[in-house]
Amino acid sequence: MGPEDEGRVVDIAENRLAMNAPIEDYGIIGNTYTAALVSRGGSIDWLCLPRFDSEAVFAALLGEPKHGRWLIEPAGPVAQRSRRYRGETGILETQFETAEGCVTVIDFVALAESEDQIDLIRLVCGDKGRVAMRTELIMRFDYGRGIPWVRQHFGGPHAVAGPNAVQFITPIELRGTPELTTIGEFTVAAGETVPFTMSWYPSHYRGFRHRDPHETLLATETQWLDWSNHCTLEGKWRDAIIRSLITLRMLTYRPTGGIVAAPTTSLPEWIGSVRNWDYRYCWIRDATLTLYALLSSGYRGEARAWREWLLRAAAGHPSEMQIMYGLAGERRLTEYEIPWLPGYEGSCPVRIGNAAHQQLQLDVYGELTDALYTCRRFGLESNPYAWNLSLKLLEYLETIWQQPDQGMWESRCEPRHFTFSKIMTWVAFDRAIKGVEQFGLEGPASHWKKLRSNIAAEILDKAYDLKRNTFVQYYGARDLDASLLLIPQLGFLAPEDSRVHGTVAAIERELMQDGLVCRYPSRPGADGLPPGEGVFLACSFWMANTLARIGRRDEAVGLFERLLGLRNDLGLLSEEYDPVAKRLLGNFPQAFSHTAIINTAAHLAELETASAARGNHD
Repeated sequence: MGPEDEGRVVDIAENRLAMNAPIEDYGIIGNTYTAALVSRGGSIDWLCLPRFDSEAVFAALLGEPKHGRWLIEPAGPVAQRSRRYRGETGILETQFETAEGCVTVIDFVALAESEDQIDLIRLVCGDKGRVAMRTELIMRFDYGRGIPWVRQHFGGPHAVAGPNAVQFITPIELRGTPELTTIGEFTVAAGETVPFTMSWYPSHYRGFRHRDPHETLLATETQWLDWSNHCTLEGKWRDAIIRSLITLRMLTYRPTGGIVAAPTTSLPEWIGSVRNWDYRYCWIRDATLTLYALLSSGYRGEARAWREWLLRAAAGHPSEMQIMYGLAGERRLTEYEIPWLPGYEGSCPVRIGNAAHQQLQLDVYGELTDALYTCRRFGLESNPYAWNLSLKLLEYLETIWQQPDQGMWESRCEPRHFTFSKIMTWVAFDRAIKGVEQFGLEGPASHWKKLRSNIAAEILDKAYDLKRNTFVQYYGARDLDASLLLIPQLGFLAPEDSRVHGTVAAIERELMQDGLVCRYPSRPGADGLPPGEGVFLACSFWMANTLARIGRRDEAVGLFERLLGLRNDLGLLSEEYDPVAKRLLGNFPQAFSHTAIINTAAHLAELETASAARGNHD
């Protein structure tokens, strides 16, 4: 063994002991009920069963291997790792090259019609030579705390803990250790495949069904490819678009059409901070942008399901509308901390639930109204209840739009008159007026026009800094806010308006870090939390969109392609990015970031097409 080989052995040993892999080291696999995160090293470190918001059975992502994981890796040194998704699917392939040969681990969650049984399948395929492999399985329910009762059943380990039962099926002999870990060793030769199936089902069920893993792989691949083929967007960014669409699909809860913001909780917005939130819920704020992404790319069925989720979730008295709901529209998302998990790289507390669901955030009224308008504009068949709901929401919004709120960033300090919140109340009445004028809906359009005018006048009077030629974060503030970049996109002011150009210039001066956009200045007292966070990736996509709208298209394309370069090797983005450490931060993968990829690519491609058409005409 030479010095290089010795170093490689040390690297492998250190890798096995590493507590937390970088966020960008993970890939996602899912089945539209739940999702798992798989590390580059072959370890599944996060999985909640049977739903996105259920308790985790693998929680090493927020702690240590002892909190639950499932590792499959070569037993000896690895010379090289590579991975990819199998075409336009959610099936992950990780290849390990060793001195003895090469193997590929295929990971996927079988697409199913119900959550009565969730099948996580891993196939270890020999590519060349003979490679010694090992697997280490640590099952811990209740977010790393619950040790199940394990016995042999159907020829493999069977674990039970309260309502949960997990059955393993594999030809490999697995054995338990005194450390309450299940391990196995095996060798894979070229042309051979060793299958592993982990099936979850309710512990009181007697109907466990074993599915052939090879047939299930083919069926799952076919379903993914059929779904991906519906994408109507083409052009040089199609690969980025389709990967983002597949990611959004994996974040969709099929029974209801709800789309979770992310499949994880408590991945930090800043390493070591307390900015650790549970994102396994559905935000009203994501509505319009998500609908636009789905409708513009040809996914009308998914858009319809998301709209129907929105209507069901928001049903009830307008005063009770929340900013977020559970997967099926659940309202009570009580936030609490779990002290036995130390957090990702020591970033604690680890939170379950999200207290922000109780906040007043005025912008959601505008987002919901805009979402329903977007559906009409794209010709999505109407829902008879949508307009009635809008009328009730607007009637209530008229009585509260002048109140301070917590803002779109869910500030945990005192309420303020946030500029973006007020703009979105303007949007709510503006889209209602358009509903009457463009689609013949019945409503007090003249009255709404007066309200719209009054709101606009107040914003221009109280949220615009004439001396600096920029809008500010809230009335009377000096700080800026990246949400102001959406002003031309929302139609509040035209792209050529000097106040739009001034705001963009001010944000470039004051909110940019290494060419990327921060949400707002992170300083003591800014949001009720200790300062420090990464750049919020969606904000930089907003900047690219706005630059294109104001005629700076080359800069917009340059920024967009730089943002695409921040994705990991699988094309995935989290919520934030640390431009100093050059690493992803926040919950992962993030629906908001991937929606921004789709919408920005579509917008830039649309401008390019229009420019080419003008050139041909000239």
